[in-house]
Amino acid sequence: MHAISFIQDLAVIMLVAGVVTILFHRLKQPVVLGYIVAGFIIGPHTPPFGLIHDEDTIKILAELGVIFLMFCLGLEFSLRKLFKVGATAFIAAFLEIILMIWIGFEIGRWFGWSTMDSLFLGAILAISSTTIIVKALNDLKMKNERFAQLIFGVLIVEDILGIGIIALLSGIAVSGTVSSGEVFSTVGKLSLFMVVALVVGILLVPRLLAYVAKFESNEMLLITVLGLCFGFCLLVVKLEYSMVLGAFLIGAIMAESRQLVKIERLIEPVRDMFSAIFFVAIGLMIDPQVLVEYAWPIVVITLAVVMGKMLSCGMGAFIAGNDGRTSLRVGMGLSQIGEFSFIIAALGMTLQVTSDFLYPVAVAVSAITTLLTPYLIRAADPLSIKLGNVMPQRLSRVLSLYGEWLRSIQPQGEGAMLAAMIRRILLQVGVNLALVIAIFFSGGYFAERIGGYLSEWINDVSQQKALIWGAALLVSLPFLIAAYRKLKALSMLLAEMGVKPEMAGRHTQRVRRVIAEVIPLLSLLVIFLLLAALSASILPTNELLLLIAVVAAGVVALLWRWFIRVHTRMQIALLETLENNRDHIP
Repeated sequence: MHAISFIQDLAVIMLVAGVVTILFHRLKQPVVLGYIVAGFIIGPHTPPFGLIHDEDTIKILAELGVIFLMFCLGLEFSLRKLFKVGATAFIAAFLEIILMIWIGFEIGRWFGWSTMDSLFLGAILAISSTTIIVKALNDLKMKNERFAQLIFGVLIVEDILGIGIIALLSGIAVSGTVSSGEVFSTVGKLSLFMVVALVVGILLVPRLLAYVAKFESNEMLLITVLGLCFGFCLLVVKLEYSMVLGAFLIGAIMAESRQLVKIERLIEPVRDMFSAIFFVAIGLMIDPQVLVEYAWPIVVITLAVVMGKMLSCGMGAFIAGNDGRTSLRVGMGLSQIGEFSFIIAALGMTLQVTSDFLYPVAVAVSAITTLLTPYLIRAADPLSIKLGNVMPQRLSRVLSLYGEWLRSIQPQGEGAMLAAMIRRILLQVGVNLALVIAIFFSGGYFAERIGGYLSEWINDVSQQKALIWGAALLVSLPFLIAAYRKLKALSMLLAEMGVKPEMAGRHTQRVRRVIAEVIPLLSLLVIFLLLAALSASILPTNELLLLIAVVAAGVVALLWRWFIRVHTRMQIALLETLENNRDHIP
């Protein structure tokens, strides 16, 4: 009987959603909005009677919709594209998120809502909708213009920061409080996990997909992709992170495979089905009485979204060195909220820390701003011309001088090449150290379980800790050696740049050599102190630690070249995978 009820609900959802979306397509409105309206029509709050009988099962299917939405957002993510957009995306995204969280929180407090409702409202307003913006720019045939490329860059950074916001909100909801230490700890652990997951995943997953693709079976490839997606989501949940994070990360990892286009084509129908159920489920939760009761907050929040994002994103783009017209188009193009906001609102309801009215309010604001998006994008050019005409000439001159000054201080020629080289070295050092820290964290995390296995042979707990810590150090050696060599190269570069012959005279080379040796050694000392602090739970006694250090030094002396070859192969494999990546963001 339950199966018949479920099939009936699914039939109703798909039939009504199909009719409504056809109508919205004819009216040239976003299909996403049509799904929400379809859910509202068949929902329990719409008379004369409810057409859905098994809402719990529909909500479970909607959770799958969230996974597929975030997975496909990950597939659209590109590490190379992220580096290309440069400062504009980062500055605009950071400014937007900080300002919108603050505006949302203050609006909530102004209406007398609880602290948690106000905080979640700020997070709901912080992230723009990738789905809606991409659709609008495609429809307007503007996706290849410069401002559109900047918008896509901002959206990528927003998606990453949005994952961090979800992780922070989950922690705040559980503990009920937030401190600066907890925030930095959460962000640090999340960043570490994302870096390690991306590096290890990009090394392994594309090769597995390439192997499966050799069989030339779409069915095998699809099942493998779905297995990796759900398996990684499960792993992330076991590590006490959000399932949304897992879906996004595994999508970003698969985005670096040669099979990306085929994966997108295979996953598209599955995504469309479950994401349709997700958006219909949002519509099911809309209560007209709540919308009427909270009409005034909805109007205020909608105005805050449009004006706040226009100001914050536009200002961020301008600060990064873009002209006024491009900056305004970026700001007006990002002036809406969408699927990420629904996920954050649903998180508050799932954790039972937000009021029932917040979800329908977020949906209503999203619907209104979605309708406004194409008109705002079209209005950006005429508005920029009008603002240029009415702007005082002195202010216009100051703004143009700022742009000229910003372009003049950017390194050119040899300076630009040196800056790029230094950034590349620091990035490589950072990735290697992230892998080392992750290895020691893993040792600490699994220490109790490993100790249980070792207890059959070694009863002494301190000796067990020494063995675990020593194994973590041994596994880390290729990455520590690589970090040391990169730091030495950086030290030599800085010594060449900083110590001039006219300053040191005949001692120039000697001073440069001293700097090139001292900086890496001091850096390694700091790294070891950091590792000792991070792995305090498995840190052995001083005597055993000294013994491990002596053994590690001997291993390094004997196998130095082998460790270098191992790391070099890994680095070449990673770079080859990234080079094969297609630029697929529209």
